[in-house]
Amino acid sequence: MGAESYTGRINRKLNKKLRIVEIAAGREKADLVLKNATYVNVFSNELCHGDIAVAEGLIVGMGEYSGETEYDMSGKLVLPGFIDAHIHLESAMVSPGEFARAVLPHGTTTVVTDPHEIANVMGADGVEYMLQATEDLPVDVRFMLPSCVPATPMDESGAALDYRTIDSFYDHPRVQGLAEMMNYPGVIGADPMVIEKIVAAQAHHKKIDGHAPGLVGNDLNAYIAAGVYSDHECSDPADAIAKLERGQFIMIREGTAARNLRALLPLLTEKYADRCMFCCDDKHPSDLLEKGHIDYNVREAIRLGVDPILAVKVACHHAARYFLLNNRGAIAPGYLADFVVIDSFQDFNILQVFKKGVEMFDGTAVRDFPAPEIDPYLARKARDTFHVSRLTAQDFAERRPRGIIGMVPGEIVTEDQGYSDHIDPEWDILKIAVVERHRNTRHIGIGYLQGYGLKRGAVATSVSHDSHNIIVVGANEADMAAAANRVAENRGGIVVMEDGWIRGELALPVAGLMSDGTLESVNRDLESARAAAFALGVSRDIDPFMTLSFMSLPVIPTLRLTTRGVIDVAKQQYV
Repeated sequence: MGAESYTGRINRKLNKKLRIVEIAAGREKADLVLKNATYVNVFSNELCHGDIAVAEGLIVGMGEYSGETEYDMSGKLVLPGFIDAHIHLESAMVSPGEFARAVLPHGTTTVVTDPHEIANVMGADGVEYMLQATEDLPVDVRFMLPSCVPATPMDESGAALDYRTIDSFYDHPRVQGLAEMMNYPGVIGADPMVIEKIVAAQAHHKKIDGHAPGLVGNDLNAYIAAGVYSDHECSDPADAIAKLERGQFIMIREGTAARNLRALLPLLTEKYADRCMFCCDDKHPSDLLEKGHIDYNVREAIRLGVDPILAVKVACHHAARYFLLNNRGAIAPGYLADFVVIDSFQDFNILQVFKKGVEMFDGTAVRDFPAPEIDPYLARKARDTFHVSRLTAQDFAERRPRGIIGMVPGEIVTEDQGYSDHIDPEWDILKIAVVERHRNTRHIGIGYLQGYGLKRGAVATSVSHDSHNIIVVGANEADMAAAANRVAENRGGIVVMEDGWIRGELALPVAGLMSDGTLESVNRDLESARAAAFALGVSRDIDPFMTLSFMSLPVIPTLRLTTRGVIDVAKQQYV
């Protein structure tokens, strides 16, 4: 039976290959032909002209062809499908299928995701959930396995993943490597439990992505020598070039919480660009709806003076090479027929998107596709992730001096602003707390926050990187308790509370991170909650929820808050 099955597979592949050769040679009609195309050639760095023939989902040739289906590309430009080199799908707050529906009109045909958000909640089951939820989507979803669950030993997640727990996932055909190694203190300090994850990934001949903002000198050398190949945390050219000179690849990030494209424009030149790629990292629904995805990065780069062909290569070809996705990122024989059709480099309006030769976006609507099936056990588990007792104002009434986390406008880094022992909205001193919600430990870390701007009420969310406990900030303890309780009642999400009244909310019942709704409905509720937060005084210079969610991530300098208190990230000590 085994030999027959193998022979059958070989025969099917042989017949497919023979057909491809016949069509490429012009002896048979192609499945699809883009006639009279002007297309970006990423190998010769120029615009080329001719028909593009497609068969069996692959590009089989450029030249003169006829096809069963033909589209006239006269006056248009054809580009390879875009690739997001690093994103957390959970950040869009919708299902992976809905995410695919949202990014297809923006020309994205492949993303490389790190599911560490849901893994911090559900462990290995979270990784499996996302693998199943992305199977056979019209956007190819590749995976990097979470490296830091929890982000550091000082954090308190719903699970802890060592290298043995994730090792079997490397055999999955859509797993590319080990995701961002955020625990750079553990790497630099030669922590065996951290280094063994890198060694295991290398044993499988996989990539290891990095996350090391501001690392310099011998510490940077040690981090890279350990085997970390890339970084997406660069916010200035000097930092990026120092890493690039030492052999790292640089992912230029333009997302919702962090926007680094303008600062890193000096990399988008012939000298450096071949080791650069675009990523979003985190994208909220409003950004996807209003600005776009990787197409926004390309459009902005061109507007700011970057050579259009170079910008396109950074958006597709370079990421494909880095991740060894050798059949995408170019328009050439043997490559996947993933195309983005635009009107011009100047306007950059997307007219059509093809995935493996199938038109998935026709300029007005996305072609329908079925939702992947998810194991019922995983589906149930994803909706039962809150285990926390009801909270009262007294739970937040700590009066001892606590560290003040100072927010920095436009950044997710913070500053040490000393200590406080009370809330003072007039001086923008608010109480902030992180409530453990995975195992009902009743651990509550308390500190103070400056720079948020809230004058009344409280804001709470279960999207709190990376352990995704409940993070709540408030001008009084009663509203903090009410907001946190409402998040738990909704099995996750965002709540804006004033005087015990809900002023805005978004329910995220899938692992406390995602909704079952459409991107539009999620965005509507999110924007309503955002307006409510601004009405209570939150600074309009920040995103009330995305920015708040990063205040609990204990790997970004300077101060952060976990369930056990305020942490000095550089020292990895409580303050």
